[in-house]
Amino acid sequence: MNVRKIIGWNLRKLRVEQGLSQERLALAAEIDRSYVGRVERGSENVTIDKLEALAMVLGVSASDLLIEPPKGAREPSPLSSGRRPKTR
Repeated sequence: MNVRKIIGWNLRKLRVEQGLSQERLALAAEIDRSYVGRVERGSENVTIDKLEALAMVLGVSASDLLIEPPKGAREPSPLSSGRRPKTR
């Protein structure tokens, strides 16, 4: 697995675990939502500054995004689409 794919895999896994949409993550990191999508797909050559911004929002170190997933690990599932129901 190349480094861009590793970063994308880890980014998506952490984002989904925290229940963040790409849009919410991008907004908090002050970057474009489409950039987050490209990073997750492994098609964007992410800069160190952007990697750090994404890691800070996710509450992890930038190095955590570079850890290769274990062999045979399943790709993270996407969040369900649509809005969450309002809670009172």
